[in-house]
Amino acid sequence: MISDHRAKPCCSATALAAASYPDKRTPRQLWKYQEMRANLAGKWPTAERGHRRDAGPHTITADRARRESAVAVAAAPAKPPAARRLEAHPIAELVARRLAAGVLTLLVVSVVVFLATQVLPGNAAYAVLGRSANPVRLHALERQLHLDRGIFEQYWLWLSGLFTGRLGTSLANGQSLWALVQPRLVNSAVLVFVTGLIGAIAGVALGAVAALRKDSWFDHVTSVAALAVTALPEFVVAIALIILLATVVAHLLPAVSLLPPGTYAWSQPKLLILPVATLVIVIVPYIFRMMRAAMIEALESDYVEMARLKGVPEWQIVLAHALPNAIAPTIQVIGLNFLYLAGGVVVVEFVFNFPGIGQGLVFAVQNRDIPVIQFIVLVLAAFYVVMNIVTDVIALLATPRRRIAR
Repeated sequence: MISDHRAKPCCSATALAAASYPDKRTPRQLWKYQEMRANLAGKWPTAERGHRRDAGPHTITADRARRESAVAVAAAPAKPPAARRLEAHPIAELVARRLAAGVLTLLVVSVVVFLATQVLPGNAAYAVLGRSANPVRLHALERQLHLDRGIFEQYWLWLSGLFTGRLGTSLANGQSLWALVQPRLVNSAVLVFVTGLIGAIAGVALGAVAALRKDSWFDHVTSVAALAVTALPEFVVAIALIILLATVVAHLLPAVSLLPPGTYAWSQPKLLILPVATLVIVIVPYIFRMMRAAMIEALESDYVEMARLKGVPEWQIVLAHALPNAIAPTIQVIGLNFLYLAGGVVVVEFVFNFPGIGQGLVFAVQNRDIPVIQFIVLVLAAFYVVMNIVTDVIALLATPRRRIAR
């Protein structure tokens, strides 16, 4: 008897997979799994062993061409490390392009804002002096505000002052512009980021659960509620919450969010509840609908079906396969909601009398305080640019096939 000295593998990939996950597949699932493997490989089972007895000349020629192409790719010289380092990484290239576009956008916005405030009816100096205006005082104030100079010189003085820290003073009360706007910026930032964080978590969670329970009563109820809330503007939701929780039905929360001068929003969290709840109710439906659609598409994809046929547990399919691929498009919607909040806080802050940047903008327009209007609008534009860059970078990091340099 001739002994076979050839080494035999102790285990195979199939055996390892069977050891990792208990095989609970039905015969139909096993047959479908083998069929999918054959389709992905693009070959018949006999071709894996190199025996294509029934292959015609055209098939053999195509196989030979594929083998020669693979050999040519493998034999191609690899790029040296220095050349690979010089290639731009996708994230670095994206940030560089967006920063350049953002600087150009801010420059255009500054021109538009400056020109828009210049064409307003009336005279800023006359609006400041009011009834006490006389030709002597009016001319002195115009010289102080550089209103007696050309429009291009006025724009350059204003723009250069932004870069050098000379922001100017408010026309309404003579207070330093930064001292007037800085507390409002902090309060609005707290309101926006608390709302965005709660809304993102709630929208992603509800959307994922609705996708996992597709066509159930939970899915139908949440979808109809999200569609109904989407049609409601912010002030309607705010007034409804005031009626329900602050004035008519119950007296659980303060109807207005009045903060003492010199204090910030986090010192009295109770005053944040109604403004945050209003904005969360407004933004959650958009995140919910996007997450639900992306999660359903991921759960019905081929790689999830392959994982199910392999016997992977359902919780691992959801967390490791479906959720990472569904979260990337949802991140874009979350970023858009942050941008929406930058403008949406204007209405909500005015309704609740919240001392934020939105309320400050309304007061500045009422008082025709042009330096405050220009500075607040430029800050909102800068926030838009920064949030767009941050959202694109996070979405790129959440997409494995795009974040790796090739």
